[in-house]
Amino acid sequence: MSEEYLVWQAAPTLAGLKTGSLFPCKYESYEDLKREICAVNRALNKKGLRLIPLRRNEKQALLYLYRPERLRADLSAPEAAAILRREGYGDCREEHCLHELMRRLRAFGAFPHEIGLFLGYPPEDVRGFLEHGGHDSKCEGCWKVYGDAERAKKLFAAYKACTARCCSRQAAGASVDELTVAG
Repeated sequence: MSEEYLVWQAAPTLAGLKTGSLFPCKYESYEDLKREICAVNRALNKKGLRLIPLRRNEKQALLYLYRPERLRADLSAPEAAAILRREGYGDCREEHCLHELMRRLRAFGAFPHEIGLFLGYPPEDVRGFLEHGGHDSKCEGCWKVYGDAERAKKLFAAYKACTARCCSRQAAGASVDELTVAG
């Protein structure tokens, strides 16, 4: 996995705008990928980020780069915790929720709708998606919006601008470490 790919896929998380980013990563050897993940974690853990594989097959892994402190806060928010309990998570602590999410991704293949909570999406939008089956949203961007559409549009624009800015800075020589905001 190249640093360019990591920045392109996860710039808003690296920059501290988002709780987490989810992206596919092709590999030839899972052992090599695990070494790359360890290298990323050595570089980014000191800034409050963690990279983990959520699921994999023989050629591709689904990676999750996230800020554990923010995820902990996001999942413990009353509306998020209520959604997780309603979806069968029981324990709303970060590690338990991550293990349950991994189990669901591996067991069902499809993305469980509550995954938006792990990416920093507003709980009201995750709830709206669950209640409306993905229909009747106010607007769409990085996710389907059922709550504050104006706020969401501003976030979508901020994520897009952040990705463009980070990719540009990286092309000019900035490292992932330099692009990453400490949390």
